Amino acid sequence: MKEIDVKGTKRSVTGKKASKLSRKEGLIPCNLYGEGKDENGLPKALAFVVPMNELRKIVYTPHIYVINLLIDGEAHTAVMKELQFHPVTDALLHIDFYEINDQKPITIGIPVKLTGLAQGVRDGGRMNLSVRKLNVTAKYQDIPEHLDIDVTNLKIGKSIKVGELHFDGLELATSKDVVVCSIKATRKSAMSASSDDSAE
Repeated sequence: MKEIDVKGTKRSVTGKKASKLSRKEGLIPCNLYGEGKDENGLPKALAFVVPMNELRKIVYTPHIYVINLLIDGEAHTAVMKELQFHPVTDALLHIDFYEINDQKPITIGIPVKLTGLAQGVRDGGRMNLSVRKLNVTAKYQDIPEHLDIDVTNLKIGKSIKVGELHFDGLELATSKDVVVCSIKATRKSAMSASSDDSAE
């Protein structure tokens, strides 16, 4: 996984009013969750804000990052867990980060990358990618930037499910029954198949 530096400032005041004021100033409210629990046994959050221009590089990208957070000079290693966007304007409203270390495994979504030219596509079919990310569990230093899936031998009408995949050092956390990709028949492939039949 790639690493990136992000600087933030602790929030002394929280709540909807304070968050709205922060956004007007170009600052996005964030929470950092780690191992700590409050008196009720709930995860304890460190509230902070980050300038929007600092967050663009990690939000509007297909890549996943290990984020080196520097909050008022205090260093934390984290990944993004949840992003909230405005339902109408799509503006970024809030980010939850999760603190990580090099000993404890984490579960995170990794982009899927199909490699090879599928037999079914060569025969006129259409590749259908059903999921763009798969959840994997591993120590963060062992997690790749993307998961390569070889589709060279995939034929029309066939699919690849999560249960058929294996990646060294990674545990797949997405359900085994989930279809990752498949080859759909097209008019072109159907015509090609019928002309092959009539030629026999």
